[in-house]
Amino acid sequence: MTKEEIIAAIENMTVLELSELVKALQEKFGVTAAAPVAVAAGPAAPGAAAEAAAPEQTEFDVILANAGAEKIKVIKVVRELTGLGLKEAKDLVDNAPKPIKEKVSKEEAEQIKAKLAEVGATVEIK
Repeated sequence: MTKEEIIAAIENMTVLELSELVKALQEKFGVTAAAPVAVAAGPAAPGAAAEAAAPEQTEFDVILANAGAEKIKVIKVVRELTGLGLKEAKDLVDNAPKPIKEKVSKEEAEQIKAKLAEVGATVEIK
């Protein structure tokens, strides 16, 4: 894999998947992520702030505002999108507004919104 392919794969990960990846890398190589981040942030703080602002603009949260009349269909789509179990997906839908996915690309956010809108849910992208 090239560097670009690895970066592209990381960009498409959910927060949970990214957290699991970091833990696996820490265990594999016997390191912690805190030390390298602190060292890198010190000398590059002014430039890092500008670079950190750019990725935030490309990450969106998909929030289920209202399940609508077809709650069962919405629960099925939520399960499909998130991999949650039936109870967790039902709780998420029952307690709307709740985030479905966080920090996803605009394209993925639009796809999620379209799938949920198909079954009558109201979705916000923030």
